[in-house]
Amino acid sequence: MYHPKNIIDVLADNIRKTRNPFGAGNSTMNKWWKDASLRTEGDALLFTGLMYQMMPYIKKTTHHIERFEDTKLADYVGYQKYVPKLLVKSAFVFMADKEDKVKFNHILQSMVKLLERSGVNFFYKPKLDYYSGILLYDLGDLEGFIEHARFVAEKLKKQGIRKIITVDPHTTYALKVLFPKYTGIEFDVKTYFELINFEAKDGGSQVTLHDPCFYGRYLKLSDVPRSILDKFGIENVGVRNSGTFTSCCGGPAESISPALTKEILQRRYADLQETGKPIVSMCPICLGNLLKIGADVEDLSVLLARYA
Repeated sequence: MYHPKNIIDVLADNIRKTRNPFGAGNSTMNKWWKDASLRTEGDALLFTGLMYQMMPYIKKTTHHIERFEDTKLADYVGYQKYVPKLLVKSAFVFMADKEDKVKFNHILQSMVKLLERSGVNFFYKPKLDYYSGILLYDLGDLEGFIEHARFVAEKLKKQGIRKIITVDPHTTYALKVLFPKYTGIEFDVKTYFELINFEAKDGGSQVTLHDPCFYGRYLKLSDVPRSILDKFGIENVGVRNSGTFTSCCGGPAESISPALTKEILQRRYADLQETGKPIVSMCPICLGNLLKIGADVEDLSVLLARYA
């Protein structure tokens, strides 16, 4: 395991300088919208928080971190202070795989398809789409999180944004719970799947939903996607730990110790495998981890968009 403070310092410094954990401009990774005809004005702002866009870079970074974790090199004085910064930046030096970029961009495009099919009056402005800073909060850098949250909240408020549509549990929790608490600025926040407003009939498919921690434990939103699946004629075969008692995929520990994440992930994957059904995820971090372990898994939006 790397020393947590060294990792946190790298991420916090990058977020201060570039407003995302990788130390590069947001436009470098946020290109999914260029092939979509999206309105720039409307009732609610689609806010991705860049989480899905960052997944190919997170995959590349954690691959490098995992290679050196708990090796003899990590024992050298100074190694842990400087190497994490090099490993994080290596995600951009070597760049993420094109196939991964296409995969995660397609997920966002699927969400757009679902919103349009539901008649939602939304719009998108790339320059207003910022990372929420949630990892700083997760890793205990409250001061760094508050500074970044104020920056984002004030930018949105200045542009007259009142309604926000989110696409992942981490960003949803940050904007819905943490931003009002720590910045005093509040928005009307809803996830994209809360706005799905059409029905389709699949004809008997069975899947197993994996509840991410924020949706299941803290935001109490697990019933919503289950209700949608039911309306689509798709049966959710329940897993032992779900909803408010869901088990973590190990994602929050990944930036500090990929080995620890792997151990947690293996336990969760064993639970999910017990149903024998394809797994459906609602979180980019969970999806990335489950793909890494070889699971038969896809994002909820991709599954539903096939019927839109």
